[in-house]
Amino acid sequence: MDQLALTTLDGGEWFMSRPALAQWAAHLRGPAITPDDPGYDAARQVWNAMVDRRPGLIVRCAGVADVLQCVRLTRDRRLLTAVRGGGHNIAGLAMCDGGLVIDLADMKAVRVAPWEGLARVGPGATLGDFDREAQAFGLATPLGINSTTGVAGLTLGGGFGWLSRKFGLTVDNLVSADVVTADGDLVRASECDNPDLFWALQGGGGNFGVVTSFEYRMHRVGPEVVAGLIVHPLAAASEVVPKYRDVVAGASDELSCWLVLRKAPPLPFLPAEVHGQEVLIMALCHIGAAVAARSEIKDLMALGSPVGSHVDTMPFVAWQAAFDPLLGSGSRNYWKSHNLARLDDELIETVVAQVGRLPSPGCEVFIGHLGGATRRPAADATAYPHRDAEFVMNVHTRWEDPAQDDSCIRWARALYADTARFATGGVYVNFVSAGDELVAAAYGMNYQRLCAIKRRYDPQNLFRLNHNLRPQG
Repeated sequence: MDQLALTTLDGGEWFMSRPALAQWAAHLRGPAITPDDPGYDAARQVWNAMVDRRPGLIVRCAGVADVLQCVRLTRDRRLLTAVRGGGHNIAGLAMCDGGLVIDLADMKAVRVAPWEGLARVGPGATLGDFDREAQAFGLATPLGINSTTGVAGLTLGGGFGWLSRKFGLTVDNLVSADVVTADGDLVRASECDNPDLFWALQGGGGNFGVVTSFEYRMHRVGPEVVAGLIVHPLAAASEVVPKYRDVVAGASDELSCWLVLRKAPPLPFLPAEVHGQEVLIMALCHIGAAVAARSEIKDLMALGSPVGSHVDTMPFVAWQAAFDPLLGSGSRNYWKSHNLARLDDELIETVVAQVGRLPSPGCEVFIGHLGGATRRPAADATAYPHRDAEFVMNVHTRWEDPAQDDSCIRWARALYADTARFATGGVYVNFVSAGDELVAAAYGMNYQRLCAIKRRYDPQNLFRLNHNLRPQG
């Protein structure tokens, strides 16, 4: 092709000649990848295999200067633009058809300053990248539960994981961020600098610019924790979960215990006859002293009659990667999610009945255990508003064959609908699949304020390939 065609915001096309592209790309440190380049197909792949988009141009940014150049081009030519961090987003919003992808995956530097209790992290870093550096000093900040998740997307949506009951959400530990705005300028956002932008970045998604660096507050964690799995047959869930609910209601903030309902993977501590059977898994992590951890965990170990368990002292980085084999890239995924203030008995019965009809062996329902420090800030303290959520339920369908798309999605939507009456009405934005019109529910009482800030920083809605806030106010 003599010319490169790029899709514009209004659905038209803007053409760049090959010599002009070469001249423009000569000012980049990272590669500019076009559809006829050998690495194009690999560069456009993301975690969710249901996403199959073909950008007109992918720029693998090597630094802030590359990001500035990309944003100024897309601003001047009004190009359809997607921003990719870790590429882990369930909705696949890191890719677009025909437009420009600003790919930050190579900007993954992590600098930990233990004497300050801070870490500076690039937008391409994964949880595994961050944790490996931080745990060298026995430090961590609350992140997710899968080491391949991108730090940037997790943070911008709120972020929670094993440390959140003790130390809050990821955004509660964000100290500052460097942001390239829609004007093509680099600004700092913190409580002192552009505080409205900083507030919006704490849960408002990628609506306000391209974050090129995150700064986090760090905490003493590990390097070893007490963690592991307790596995019950699914038939015992109606008996075990109410007792679990009572135990975690009085748990210390050092303990997090999540529930996973699915077919049993071939875990080495489970009898072979349990493999592939529907089970209830209690996944727990205690970040306190080992003696205190074992004392508190014994109440969970005493529930029911487990078919197997493995709870022990292990490196925190190993526990953070424990679920990686079940969440690898390249499968087809669809999610539906509810926030829950409590676990009602009827909710449990409804979930158990549906898990008995899983449409694919990779499907599961997990219930994340929050509370503790996540509930203490006011709902308007950050853009993330769901401080009333004691639990988050994610209906996670995962399969390989495209012929199963309809049955898997239908199952997830049915379970979501059947359990809606038990939910708060809010939803975690990072769990929202493509096509779900849940933006207002995701941002709750903070929606209008976020739209007003969007108008200030991105009035033309240049950054629209996200769970989008319309500029207003």
